[in-house]
Amino acid sequence: MITPMTKYSFILLNGEQENLLEKIQELGLMDITRSVKPVDAKSHEYAGELDLIDGLLKAINKIELPEGTKEIPYEGEGTEDPIRTAGGILMYYSEVTNNIKTQEKEVRDLAIWGEYDKTQLSQLEEAGVPIHFHVLSNKKFQEEWKDSFAIVEAGRDASNVYFLVAGEDTLPGEIPTPKDDISQAKAKLQTERQNLEQLQGVILYMKQFIPDLLEYRKEVCGKLDLHLASVAAVPAAEDTIVTLVGYAPTENEAAICESLDQMDLVYLKEAAKAQDNPPVKLRNNWFARQFEVLTDMYGRPVYDEFDPTPILGPFFLLFFAMCMGDAGYGILLVLIGWFLKKKVPSMSDMAPLVMMLGVGTFLVGIVLHTFFGIDLYKAAWVPEGLKGFMISGNIAGYDAQMVLAVGVGIFHICLALVVKAICYTQRFGFLKSLGTWGWTLLIVGTIIIAGLALLGVIDKPMVKILMIALGIVSGLGIFILNDLHRNPLLNFGSGLWDTYNTVTGLMGDVLSYLRLYALGLAGGMLGSTFNLLAGMTLDIPVPGVNWLLFAFILIIGHTLNLALSCLGAFVHPLRLTFVEYFKNSGFEGTGRFYRPLK
Repeated sequence: MITPMTKYSFILLNGEQENLLEKIQELGLMDITRSVKPVDAKSHEYAGELDLIDGLLKAINKIELPEGTKEIPYEGEGTEDPIRTAGGILMYYSEVTNNIKTQEKEVRDLAIWGEYDKTQLSQLEEAGVPIHFHVLSNKKFQEEWKDSFAIVEAGRDASNVYFLVAGEDTLPGEIPTPKDDISQAKAKLQTERQNLEQLQGVILYMKQFIPDLLEYRKEVCGKLDLHLASVAAVPAAEDTIVTLVGYAPTENEAAICESLDQMDLVYLKEAAKAQDNPPVKLRNNWFARQFEVLTDMYGRPVYDEFDPTPILGPFFLLFFAMCMGDAGYGILLVLIGWFLKKKVPSMSDMAPLVMMLGVGTFLVGIVLHTFFGIDLYKAAWVPEGLKGFMISGNIAGYDAQMVLAVGVGIFHICLALVVKAICYTQRFGFLKSLGTWGWTLLIVGTIIIAGLALLGVIDKPMVKILMIALGIVSGLGIFILNDLHRNPLLNFGSGLWDTYNTVTGLMGDVLSYLRLYALGLAGGMLGSTFNLLAGMTLDIPVPGVNWLLFAFILIIGHTLNLALSCLGAFVHPLRLTFVEYFKNSGFEGTGRFYRPLK
């Protein structure tokens, strides 16, 4: 649900806003209307500093240190400045690693020439017998040159010939005399590697200061937020006074007013209204709160909308489980969620959602009778009592699981239409929502009447009477009363256009839910195929090898299938929610986030 907000309007002398904002920042409860991006030189400076800190943190965490690295305390200049210290160390680290790459290439290039005495090369050159170094492709090198020139071949590879010429030299491919020989290059490489080893110890020591960097980042964020709030003040009365507007949850009104009353200022408070576009804070129970991240991927609801999360949560869980469709994969997801919670602190917040999706997948997988690609309904070792909960067979000539997917889709769309009608009535009033109610009554009422008829609750004459009454009532809302302030002929034309869009759109929306059946079926068939391939390896007449191949195919195959199934089970339910449900429920999702000044 959406937390009710109270609007606070402040009127104060120009120059006093900083004291007020600092007090509000201490409270940490009020959202001051402000920009989310830098607006002047000072805010750009703070934003640049944040980018620098984020870059340093990313670079430090990215460096992988070898096992056995020992801490080496850093004793250079600037230890009191964590940003300067970390930046300097990272620059030196980058320089050393680049030097190592360059030196390794030089060692590879010099290896073909071996070791030589540069002093002797100089003496030969002074005696009139200079030594020339050549690199030439195998195709261009001619063996007969050895009869005319003093050539010593140093070596060959797949592409080139490396050779030296003493004395007169007019041959192609000459290169400058290397500055170092192989032994000197190796010595330099060893020195750089020792520098890197020392530097890795310093980096390990510096990682203990990451909390200091994070704390400093938090401090800079606070300064930026405070500055953006201060420049948001609106001057009035020839810059003599300024006004500020803020919003805070109504449940915190007493604490906020008590704090503000202690200050010498004038402020007004009133219940926030939708036209003010107040920030939106969601407040849900533990279950629904896990799915708020999905709602925010689309957008926060506006202040007078319904929070879709309580409905999105259970349906996304159901859709995900149907797309996965395998109880065995549900167990693996629970284990993955537990691993994330215990071993991966950066993803611990997502662990409850992953575990919840795993439990749902396990339960739905049992109903759809698939366990690691095995059809539980056909397995003799599964109790008959458990098989009673499984969906199998056909309904009216169609696979029962496919009918289930379509039935779930129809119910989801009907629920969206009901939510839309109720929400529009609350936002715009009943008289302005008659058109919406007309479509809701027609579609939902028709489905209910059809269901009752199929179950034999009502007979054909009663169905005819109810459908006529339903058509008249809903037709008035759709074609005549959809806008009470408009010409009836325009209303009728608008109703015809809505009819075309609704009929064509609903058919496509309902068919979209077939993906719940198709994805679950595809995952089950792929898992079954890997089981079959693994079983074929047991026929190999080599003890041990057959079981090794069996385990290899099962592990690799089901790992791949799990990854593909998870991808599809996340994307497609999200699509059904964002397109089919949000479209039919009229959800806008253009609200702004609640960002209290902290």
